[in-house]
Amino acid sequence: MRRLGRMVAASVAAGALGLGGCTALAASAAAPLVGAGPGAATGGGAGGATGGTGTGPGAGGAATGQGADTSPAVPAAWESLERGAATTCTGLPWSVLAAIGRLESDSGRSGAPGVASGQNAAGAEGPMQFEAATFAAYAVAGPGGVLPPSPYDPVDAAYTAAALLCADGGGTSGGLYGAVWDYNHTTGYVATVLVLARALSADPAMDGATATALGFATAQLGAPYRWGGTGPNGYDCSGLVQAAYRAAGVDLPRVAQAQYDAGPPVGPATPPLPGDLVFFGSSPGDVTHVGLYVGGGEMIDAPHTGTVVRLEPTPIVPGDRWGGDVYLGATRPGGP
Repeated sequence: MRRLGRMVAASVAAGALGLGGCTALAASAAAPLVGAGPGAATGGGAGGATGGTGTGPGAGGAATGQGADTSPAVPAAWESLERGAATTCTGLPWSVLAAIGRLESDSGRSGAPGVASGQNAAGAEGPMQFEAATFAAYAVAGPGGVLPPSPYDPVDAAYTAAALLCADGGGTSGGLYGAVWDYNHTTGYVATVLVLARALSADPAMDGATATALGFATAQLGAPYRWGGTGPNGYDCSGLVQAAYRAAGVDLPRVAQAQYDAGPPVGPATPPLPGDLVFFGSSPGDVTHVGLYVGGGEMIDAPHTGTVVRLEPTPIVPGDRWGGDVYLGATRPGGP
């Protein structure tokens, strides 16, 4: 974690919000772009299970998990710890601490250098990846922590992270972006923390595969829409969600219609959860667009030619209008 001057950005996502569908790519279309997309940003160089690489088109058929991480993205003990730490800063969402811990050290589960002992190559220490001078300046011995406070103790690390974020304005909606930026100075890192925080707030039990898919998709914000694109130089709508879930070890069909048909469906009376695929078109037999739901009524998608991968509002009630299409429903890749 680095400490430089504060820079507050007005928005996480690149590009203006807009509506419209990406036309589903026929399976016989010209060869799409194939490549490995960048993973989600990680702070301090330590661990971080979010992110990964995405490759080209997969076979059709139902979504199947192959090595997908079905363990909790944030273990229950860490969730309890981070909820407690967040109470020391009025207005600081616990899920922001949880997302940072997830990125920095897979919530303490990473075996990378500097997590349990020593330092990584950037000089960061502990599960929340502090530089020694920063930890010394903000050190807090949390309930049940050690004295003197240690960056390697999970309790002290979480409570010190809360103190640092709070000092940088993380307890206010207007200051949260800048506080996370001060924690790690990359826009990709900030975007991934805020998206994962939103997702964890909506679904604290979210699994690791979902977090990885969301992290991958967030890392593509600003990438150009490209018809037939599966990354890394551009995506169409179905290519983006396929690459995101492939990074998480879950195979999806290539095109939006086949992804919808593969299911498993989310019941029409059940709101989507973060990581669900949300579909649009004129009817279940005419699916023209897909996005990745992140919670809070928003999705990450690659809308259409002339736009970029972006975060934008989505309806979540089947039959509601979305531009010239309607929201058809959601599926849960790798779900029951």
